[in-house]
Amino acid sequence: MYFHKVFILKELRQITVIGLGLLGGSITLTVLRSLSGVKIVGHTHRPATRRKARQLGVATEIVDDIIQSVSEADLVILATPISTFEKIFSQIGDALPRGCIITDVGSTKVLPHRWAARKLPKTVHYVGSHPIAGSEQRGVEFARDDLFDRATCILTTTKKTNRRAVQTLKRFWSALGCSVKLMTPAEHDRIFANISHLPHIAAAALINSSKSEELKFAGKGFIDTSRIASGPANIWADVLSTNTANTTRGIDKIIAELLKLKKAIRSQNKKEIENLLEAARNKRAAMINYKIKKKELI
Repeated sequence: MYFHKVFILKELRQITVIGLGLLGGSITLTVLRSLSGVKIVGHTHRPATRRKARQLGVATEIVDDIIQSVSEADLVILATPISTFEKIFSQIGDALPRGCIITDVGSTKVLPHRWAARKLPKTVHYVGSHPIAGSEQRGVEFARDDLFDRATCILTTTKKTNRRAVQTLKRFWSALGCSVKLMTPAEHDRIFANISHLPHIAAAALINSSKSEELKFAGKGFIDTSRIASGPANIWADVLSTNTANTTRGIDKIIAELLKLKKAIRSQNKKEIENLLEAARNKRAAMINYKIKKKELI
């Protein structure tokens, strides 16, 4: 555990988190730890999750009604599946205080920006957020107040995005332990299709291409490589179906690389096999060195 400072964000008196799974619960716990004087309100539509959240004390208050949960909020964070965003924007729009900031923790951003522009009133400000943190686990019982330590958080903006809202969110995510970077929604979805969505697809394909009896002999390398296939299927189906063009292009690129290896292996071209593997080894080494230099890996 790192030493944590307590921050004061005067413009944020109440933060509401809608959705209390791993990410939502970790946000509320981290706010309790890191932001002095801020009321943190949690809401989830599942009564069982609300009971569990109250037992675990993950927020200042757990509210049953979604409208009540946002009626006095300065910042509202959606931590629900991406496919629910449009409906939630419609539900809460009229109840949001003037000047309220709306954000989310979804893994795709083009569609949420589009839905926010259609469904939210002009008196509030939407900015996309994507904290690069989490695990294959789900549920409020796995929430941690250090989940965002040393994580990167991407904020997505357009020409119409309110700059003051962006600055407030930069300070907010920094207070939770994140390094903040800005992108357009389209740039975000293109990049994360390759570095986030495709690894999940590849891990799932790796598992599905092996028989259950064969998997009993899997070693640590296979287990490490396929770990992210344990992620919640409904969440990942949501992600992939909201970034279809980028993801399918990425699948085509993976297929092209596999075909190169297939051709080299079939023709027993050991030199070409070695070149392809060495190229991957060098690119990964450069990535790891960069992450260490940026202190994103220890």
